[in-house]
Amino acid sequence: MQLEELKVYCDVVLHRSFSAAAQRNGLTQSAVSRIISRLERRIGLRLIDRSTRPLEVTPAGQRFYQGCSQLIDDYTDLLASLRDGGDPSVPRVLQLAAIYSVAYRDMSWYVARFRALRPDAEVHIEYLHPHRVYERVLDGTAELGIVSFARTNRQVVAVPWRQERMVVACPPEHQFAQLESVRPQMLDGQQFVAFDSDLAIRRHVDRFLRAHGANVVVELEFDNVENVKKAVEEGAGVALLPLPTLKREIAAGTIVAIPLQEAELVRELYIIHRRHGQLSHAAKLLLKVLTEREEAKPQESAGGSGRRQSNGTDTVTEAAQAMRITESALEAERGGSL
Repeated sequence: MQLEELKVYCDVVLHRSFSAAAQRNGLTQSAVSRIISRLERRIGLRLIDRSTRPLEVTPAGQRFYQGCSQLIDDYTDLLASLRDGGDPSVPRVLQLAAIYSVAYRDMSWYVARFRALRPDAEVHIEYLHPHRVYERVLDGTAELGIVSFARTNRQVVAVPWRQERMVVACPPEHQFAQLESVRPQMLDGQQFVAFDSDLAIRRHVDRFLRAHGANVVVELEFDNVENVKKAVEEGAGVALLPLPTLKREIAAGTIVAIPLQEAELVRELYIIHRRHGQLSHAAKLLLKVLTEREEAKPQESAGGSGRRQSNGTDTVTEAAQAMRITESALEAERGGSL
């Protein structure tokens, strides 16, 4: 009986769905059904009642689920302890999964600080779709993940990391480009480039637009911020994007970022890890570096992000310059090691 099969079973029980378990494990629904049937034959007991929707777990199936969950947690803990206590001459590789918009340049200071404290360890960052970040964390192939608008549940702990102010992004020739700020109601009827509807950030933006009576015309949808920015640059429409993700485009003059007026919209980023199971010493240290540094440093992403207003609010250009100055200082501090 393989651990992979037990994990598939746990996903079926957790989601009460064969299709959801299939998606999470990269299998077909029929393959998941065969795995469950094979487990039931080996045990000699019915684990899942397939006659109801959603699926029901039998009493025996519930006990089996609890035991399987513990086995998977113990196995993950064993791997973590072996890595922590292995040969010190072999670098410990800490796996971190992150959404696409958390660029490596934004993570470089944290990685440099971590390596200064743990020279025997390396950090490998994999950039993925949000759903895949959760999968990597839940199956133990990544100890930590970074996502937006995370929710704590029975499987995942979400640690608040930082907030990023969102702005209206448009090409330089757009009518908004010359404005000091944009009221959310002014987005009504605008061609809009959106995130895919299954992403948390899309739902957050949709709620914001509805609350302000702005009915946008969604022209294109993408699952990552880089494609959204590219579509905005090509004139497909405007978008609401986190200011830190626009630093390169603002500097190049390909996108103009305008602050929202009379309203605030922020993207909340979280660090996630499995609720059950022990984090390795390296993962605990990186978590500490991420959270402590974030509390101590200036919040360029959450501070003023508009053009110069009568009340002295920072301009988008000034915010971008401040970000570049901060990055230069960090480069000097770490001696260009990364």
